[in-house]
Amino acid sequence: MDDIVYYYPNRHEQHFQAGHPERPERVEEIVKALQGAGLWNAYPKIAAKDVPLEFVATVHHQHYLDQLKTASRNGDMLDMDTYTTPASWDLALQTVGGAIAVAEEVWTQKAKRGFALTRPPGHHATRNRGMGFCLLNNISLAAQYLINFHQAKRIAILDFDLHHGNGTQDIFYERQDVLYISTHQSPLYPGTGSIFETGTGKGNGYTANFPLPPGSGDEAFRTVLEEVILPLLDRYEAEMLLISYGFDPHWRDPLGHLQLSAQVYGEMIEKLCTWADKYCHGKVAIFLEGGYDLEAARACSEAVVMALLGKKGNDPLGKSPRPESRSWFSMLEQAKTIWKIT
Repeated sequence: MDDIVYYYPNRHEQHFQAGHPERPERVEEIVKALQGAGLWNAYPKIAAKDVPLEFVATVHHQHYLDQLKTASRNGDMLDMDTYTTPASWDLALQTVGGAIAVAEEVWTQKAKRGFALTRPPGHHATRNRGMGFCLLNNISLAAQYLINFHQAKRIAILDFDLHHGNGTQDIFYERQDVLYISTHQSPLYPGTGSIFETGTGKGNGYTANFPLPPGSGDEAFRTVLEEVILPLLDRYEAEMLLISYGFDPHWRDPLGHLQLSAQVYGEMIEKLCTWADKYCHGKVAIFLEGGYDLEAARACSEAVVMALLGKKGNDPLGKSPRPESRSWFSMLEQAKTIWKIT
């Protein structure tokens, strides 16, 4: 069993718009950081699986797939934030295949952990719309693949991006075979992710949102993980953890106002790996979402991969120079009441 496998999105630099924050350097700086720390060359990189469009259409509506393919052919914008290029359609499908390949490698225990450098990112893409820089919902398609082809019954998706993963929530909101948990800044784009959004129908109680006010930092993330997220995972008995990894909660990120440090990001992944080692054979895979400061990309990614490998790392950027707010505490108490956690 490999300690970790990676997916690298070949030709991803062809998905590019000048001046846009979602740019190829996001991936390349991560790779450079991992190479410099001795965390890249020693571990296998797996190829993307060929994914039939019929399978992608089990998650995304066919009319949206047709729209995305046409938009990409023309290099059109999907909305004011979300661009395509003539290469984007093929690259989006390739990235879905990379996400699935990493998830499958970990599920079948050929690797203990996985890290898919999924670009274009995915967690804002809903069933019928690409938005928020996202084209296809990579992590949702990876989860669906495990359910369809590996008989997974209980997958947990944890979303630690700065922004709420409205697309992932939308896809699984009425289901109980995927537990969706999100920490995110609120108020902020896309305006979803209220603490009261907990699922509907059979999915009632299988979506958990923890909206953090601006200024929330290391203490908030540590406490929410320990006092609410881990108890929810205990209750759900997840068979595998899929993690939407955005490095934009970091205090340097230009699009947000959270104060998370790379060190504590790594600590969170370490605790989730400890949980997974105890309850689901160590099955943890992470998938790249947002994050727009390149120094934060390097520091957070090194910290996260060190945690996946059970190693201790250093945080060259340290804690935020700005004081952390404690205004998140009332949200935490409300969440405990909603989820009946004492």
